Formats: sequence, C-alpha cells, structure tokens
Amino acid sequence: MIKNKKVIFQKVLCYIALVLLASLIIFPFYIVLVTSFKTWKEAASVPFTFIPKEGFTLTGYVNVFTYKSGMDTMSTVVRGFINTIITTVPPTLVGLFASALSAFAFAKMRFRMKKLFFSILIGTMMIPGTVLIAPHYMLYNLIGWVDTFLPLIVPGLFGSATCVFFMRQFFFAIPDSLVEAARIDGMGWGGCFIKIVLPLAVPAFLAQGIIGFIGGYNAYLGPLIYLQSNELYTLQIALNFFQSTITYDWPTVMAGAIISLVPLLLIYVFCQRFFIEGIATTGMKL
Repeated sequence: MIKNKKVIFQKVLCYIALVLLASLIIFPFYIVLVTSFKTWKEAASVPFTFIPKEGFTLTGYVNVFTYKSGMDTMSTVVRGFINTIITTVPPTLVGLFASALSAFAFAKMRFRMKKLFFSILIGTMMIPGTVLIAPHYMLYNLIGWVDTFLPLIVPGLFGSATCVFFMRQFFFAIPDSLVEAARIDGMGWGGCFIKIVLPLAVPAFLAQGIIGFIGGYNAYLGPLIYLQSNELYTLQIALNFFQSTITYDWPTVMAGAIISLVPLLLIYVFCQRFFIEGIATTGMKL
C-alpha cells in the first residue's frame, strides 16, 4: 500500500513538472497568437488582454500578405518564403544523400585510415562556426558569391559531420550479413547502398531531413551576412526587415511570426512518427 502511494506521488510530481514546462512554451506562443488577431490600438494598450476585447480581426494577416518592399511586385513575406525554400531544400536533400554515402562507407566498408578520417571529420564539429565567418565571407566575396544564394546552398550540398555521425550509427544497426550476402552475389557497393541500406534507413533519412530543413528554414546569421538585396532576403531576414519597417504594428508583426511557423508545424504534425522512429532506432539492431 505504501509503495503504491509512493508511485502515485511520483507520477503526480512528474505531471506537475510536465505541465509547468509545457506552460513555459505554450504561454509565449499564445501571446503571439492572440496578439496577431487584435487591433493595432488594443495590441499597444496596457495592461495586456488575454482575450481581445474589441473582437478578433484579420487585419494583421492581410497586412502581412499585402506589404511590399521597394519595387518588388510580390509580398515581402511570400518572397522571403520562396527564397527560403530555394536555399533550404537543395542543400537538405543533396547534403543528406552525400552524408549518407559517407556514413555508409565508414560503417560498412573497410579501407586504410578509416578511423583517422572519421576522427578528423568528427573533430571539425569542435570548431565554432563563428570562428569561420570572416574567412568564409572573404572567400565568397573574392569569388563573387556575396549577395547571391550560392554561399547558402553550395556548402550544404556536401553534407555535414553531424549527419554523417548520426547516419553511421544507424547503419551500424543494419546487419553486416545483408551487405556481405549481396556482395557475394556480385552486387557493387553502390547497389548495396541503394537497394539494401537505403530502404532500411528511411526513418533515419526522414529524421535527419527534418532536422536539416528546420535548421535551414530558421537560419538567420548566414542570410544576414551574405544577402544584401531585398529581393534575395530569406523569410527570417524578411520578417526582421518587416518588423523594423512596420514599427509598433504588433498585430502585423505577430501575424508574420505565426505564418512563418505554419510550415514547421505541418512538418511536425505529419512527420512526427517518422522522426521519433528515426531517433529511437539509432544504434539498435534492426
């Protein structure tokens, strides 16, 4: 009886802690959401109202999709979203494939100095990205890539050390006997990767693809440094430019923030199961 009470007490404490932590995340999001539906006057008034007293309005969302910068004929936010897709999708897909190829080599193939090369690769993760900002900018400026999408796309096409490490751990879970049997039957390494490993690693590919897309979608420092023309701004830079231009119009600013969250929320809703499966099965025998 005492043991059961102890278990119940621990569960109650656990749920209380989860509710408090969830509130810390949901409460700021609710403030942004409810502000986006307020009038300009009520959003700027004090004290803050958790339910719009003047009623809900979509003026902020209309302003987001109608605001244009300079001579551009397209909405600033829409243009930013298109630019974000251009700079995010190719590096995510191609870079994921390149990382998977490297991970497959480190996990299943035997070659000289494999451990040394992998150690060097992992060692690059220890270098802070901010240290390389200046030399990267000098290089891209020298070859004429500044104020283009190329600095945001090309480096990502070669994959990342983090993705290689994750995929390598997942490939270790795939039995070597499957690959060895295919090799005995005359299949090349490329065939083993495409026909055997790739179908088994779909959850890991989806998990890393989601992580890569979210990282590129939310990228701010890179686009801020390399993009100078308004028509090249990605969504995050466009929102910042949008906020600085429409000062104190909080419903419009908050509506832009909500709109930028919609693609990520949709990805979470439809891909949550695959994402969790890809993370949970890493390192486990399949």
